[in-house]
Amino acid sequence: MRQTRRFRSWRFAPVLGPALLLAACAAEAPEQPASGTDAVRGLNGSWEAYPQRSFGLGTADEAEAPVPPPAPVPEPPLRPEYLETWQAERARNAELTRQGLPPVSSGMACLPEGMPAMMLAIFPMEVLETPGQVTIVQEAFNQVRRVYLDEAPLAPEDAEPRFSGHSVGRWEGDTLVVETVGVKDYVRFRNVPHSMNMRVTERISLVTDDIMQNQVTVEDPEFLTGPWSWTWMYRRWPGYRMQEYVCEDNRYFEDPELEYQRLRID
Repeated sequence: MRQTRRFRSWRFAPVLGPALLLAACAAEAPEQPASGTDAVRGLNGSWEAYPQRSFGLGTADEAEAPVPPPAPVPEPPLRPEYLETWQAERARNAELTRQGLPPVSSGMACLPEGMPAMMLAIFPMEVLETPGQVTIVQEAFNQVRRVYLDEAPLAPEDAEPRFSGHSVGRWEGDTLVVETVGVKDYVRFRNVPHSMNMRVTERISLVTDDIMQNQVTVEDPEFLTGPWSWTWMYRRWPGYRMQEYVCEDNRYFEDPELEYQRLRID
């Protein structure tokens, strides 16, 4: 009886037609797991800074915080010959801001924040996972980073200078490790100087399904005495669609008495 049924099964298979036969075979084939490069690890979607900028002011968001917020960004471990100048300039800029005379910044000149400042996510950002690449779109200034997966890192001297630098990444389990070099030396985070040999390493992973963390480490032996590390966090924003951000014809007045030097990011 079993042989008869098997015979009948094969006998009537041609009657089903090649298309139906292929569909049946595909349905019976075991599902293949995605490869390490092509697998989607849950970073896709829109994200906003966590906690929100109003955190600490008694907002509802603060009361509903699902995980503890990260510690503030520490002061950079600048070499002594640069630290005093950096501290004096920072104090001066703070005083100007207090007086209602904020110092000129790169934002006033419609320049993008670049790396690593763009990952602060002052405006929402979008993460897109595609085969061989993770793309990060920052709404502010329409900034775009392309993280090329499983490629050898470039030497700093071989990287074309860019605002966001040149980023390559790899997956270590569910953590995306990204190395970035080639950030223009006048692109600065918190006015901290750096050389073209600066390297930014990020470890991006999910803390929960809706909270993502980015552990950032900046290394630059020319200006820093050691690694400068901190953590940024982001909250998933389901349904948010990125908006166009164009800094067009932004105008500002530079008071010559304030002796502005060069454009900074703070």
